[in-house]
Amino acid sequence: MKPDAAARPRYALTTQWLLASPIETVWDALAVPQGWPQWWPYLDAVVPLVHGDADSIGAVWRYTWSSRLPYRLTFDMTTTASRYPELIEGVASGELRGRGCWRLARDGSNTCVRYTWNVTTGKRWMSVLAPLLGRVFEWNHDQVMHAGGCGLARHLGVRLLAYHRLKNDEDSTCTTC
Repeated sequence: MKPDAAARPRYALTTQWLLASPIETVWDALAVPQGWPQWWPYLDAVVPLVHGDADSIGAVWRYTWSSRLPYRLTFDMTTTASRYPELIEGVASGELRGRGCWRLARDGSNTCVRYTWNVTTGKRWMSVLAPLLGRVFEWNHDQVMHAGGCGLARHLGVRLLAYHRLKNDEDSTCTTC
């Protein structure tokens, strides 16, 4: 029996990267998900399923992730909003369900990248074990996101100046990372 949507654990995770790079360069890397596995450790595959419009609205990508822990997740992301060079938003379905949003902002000559991930689990075992392992799942997410920030910096040939996981009630700007 599958847990109903209301019973599934919810995760609200926000990560910030501060990269020593112009915003347009960071955007160009993030706007092409099929290139992410080249620089993002733990991202095993990105497969385009549906091509969107000229701004990628409606595009659907299937992501398969591994992690520091011995499990994999596969889910589809449908792009619901895209505004160059500052916003990419999507809806996840599959083994994770919810919304993800990339927000980019200039911070002097650097770029602040904030990723907000509000999801529920779609795997039964994760839902059942969430009361015991929820913090471990969050730690694992942090490991994957930190590796992504480092990988993107290497890919762009720049420095990752800061990595920060925001707490649920914390609101930070990149200048305070």
